[in-house]
Amino acid sequence: MKNIDAQTTVLYDTPLGVIAISERNGAICGLAFEKGRKADSLPERETPLLREAIRQVRQYLSGTLTIFDLPLEENGTLFQKKVWEALRTIPYGQTRSYKDIAIHVGSPLAFRAVGMANNRNPIAIITPCHRVIGAQGDMVGYGGGLDIKVWLLELEKKSVASH
Repeated sequence: MKNIDAQTTVLYDTPLGVIAISERNGAICGLAFEKGRKADSLPERETPLLREAIRQVRQYLSGTLTIFDLPLEENGTLFQKKVWEALRTIPYGQTRSYKDIAIHVGSPLAFRAVGMANNRNPIAIITPCHRVIGAQGDMVGYGGGLDIKVWLLELEKKSVASH
């Protein structure tokens, strides 16, 4: 019997620390910050898709990639998936509030639920939950830590300014 849910994960070093990228069923299903873990030294575990994801994340972190082109598999509720899709429409270098996203997904009063969906985003960076900020422009909540959120937003701001 074929296991269609087999997942492959690699850990690798970035300027932000170690991140884990996971693939399942020919799609990226996870990208998370792994504080306190060491990067893999097992390149044989890297599938072609994981190698491509690593390449794109490296380009993004160097400021040369603004849009990811990877197949994604996100497990979540219908509402969460709508929020994650909306996050991917936020242009590189820009931010939106939780309320903006709630309005975008057709639930203008659901900004707290948007925050919860943001918190459960399984594919950080690629699904750019770091681009969501508080209504007054304040930096609130990020699974990788606020320091990483600020770093990512500054990277995008600098890249946009230099182009």
